[in-house]
Amino acid sequence: MMVPDLVDTTSLVRLALVLEYDGTRYAGSQWQPHMATVQSEIEKALNRLTGEDIRVTMAGRTDAGVHAKGQVVSFATASTLEEKAFVSGMNHFLPPDIAVKTARRVEMDFDPRRHASRREYEYFILNTSARSPLWNERAHRVAGELDIEAMNQASSMLLGVHDFAPFASSMEDEERTTMRHMYHASVRRDGVMVIVRMVASAFLLHQVRNTVGALLRIGQGKMTLSEFQGIINTCEFGLAGPMVPSCGLYLNSVYYEEGF
Repeated sequence: MMVPDLVDTTSLVRLALVLEYDGTRYAGSQWQPHMATVQSEIEKALNRLTGEDIRVTMAGRTDAGVHAKGQVVSFATASTLEEKAFVSGMNHFLPPDIAVKTARRVEMDFDPRRHASRREYEYFILNTSARSPLWNERAHRVAGELDIEAMNQASSMLLGVHDFAPFASSMEDEERTTMRHMYHASVRRDGVMVIVRMVASAFLLHQVRNTVGALLRIGQGKMTLSEFQGIINTCEFGLAGPMVPSCGLYLNSVYYEEGF
């Protein structure tokens, strides 16, 4: 974070914001040069609200086109604005496809990524033969019957601690291990929508999208449950899939044991 020369750094406070956004027009959540990102929009709005050049940290990275209902960002500021003023002020300066839902003061050492205990994602599959303009860029359309029971059986195989390398496209630079704890994995139908929900300690690059791709093959009868179990057992990168489009993916929530 860049602090103006006249700011007393001992007076800084740290805030955490919960964001909702439509990721359709963004190149992802995290800052990239010369590209529209959620982080760059947040930082521009913070500058207009506080007059400070602030760099935020995010609980998780979402790819281009991925949406969020509960992304968490954190930053230090010398502003004396109350939390509710940050909510209203940020929403005044942010574009319509990004909104601050809540703001809360946190400890100065709070790290939204490192201190998170679980992340929850949902993937929306529009199971219809005809396209839907209302769900365009917000769900992945798949025609034909899907065996939801078989998809749920496969999902249950993901529970517990596993090496999820087969469901990752690659390992990101900051990752030290591909072992993850999957607390919840399920598939449900809600009318024409099929929703895949996963809760894990953390997720690898493209893990959810590759997993949904494999589950769809199960639902379409193109893969057996034993073949799916075989993918889990291999511990080799990139065997699951094919990777489904980003438009159906939502970061629902980030969970913390304490501090937020």
